Amino acid sequence: MTDPFDLTDRVAVITGAGTGIGRATAYLLAEHGADVVLAGRKVEPLEVTAAGVVERGRAATVVPTDVKDAAAGEALVERAARAHGRVDFLVNNAGGSRAKSYDTWTLQDFDDMVSLNLRSVWVLSRAAAAHMPDGGGIVNISSAASLRPVPHSAPYGAAKAAMNNLTATMAVDLAPRGIRVNCIAVGTVKSEGFMRAMDRMGLDADEAGGHNALGRPGTPEEIAWPTLFLVSTASSFMTGETLHVGGGPVGWLPA
Repeated sequence: MTDPFDLTDRVAVITGAGTGIGRATAYLLAEHGADVVLAGRKVEPLEVTAAGVVERGRAATVVPTDVKDAAAGEALVERAARAHGRVDFLVNNAGGSRAKSYDTWTLQDFDDMVSLNLRSVWVLSRAAAAHMPDGGGIVNISSAASLRPVPHSAPYGAAKAAMNNLTATMAVDLAPRGIRVNCIAVGTVKSEGFMRAMDRMGLDADEAGGHNALGRPGTPEEIAWPTLFLVSTASSFMTGETLHVGGGPVGWLPA
């Protein structure tokens, strides 16, 4: 029986690949045979990820990219296609949030959240799909904030909720071309950014991130595995779905 997780000689473009979920995903896809194109704003962490990919026996191409810049996003995909001759998978992992009191959000803040977390997904997905063969796949990394209100983060949550809808609509549009599009709504994960934020606020990361059924935050690797599943043929009958990977809901107990 063919291994559904065998990605040998497939090519994956991963944004936000310098740290956290992006790095863990790059390593896992490489371990299953994929070559990877690594995108992010800072060169140094991308090079660290690239070294880890090479250690796993696969090729890594580093492309510093600000995904908020549409032209840079399109250039990223074109470079990936030139370097490897194809683009099989796109993982739209780059994103970010900020927390500000409702009255202090500016219009520019709102536009920045939409550009980073939504428009970039549209731009990169359209560019990548033009190079994808039948059997290609796109995975969008969304957030649990897309599924419920999160105080002080309305523009972020709204952009991620729109990403979920965009995922489903692109899935319908791209299905005739054999390209699947799915989404993961991520709960609290112990990424570098989360750990720095906890340090700044003097909070315990495990306690602050443990408001779920499992009582703990996740790890980047625990998001990389569902991503592998969604790009692999193990999920060949899935498209347009948003998976919530967040440690489970907290039950309600009457007073």
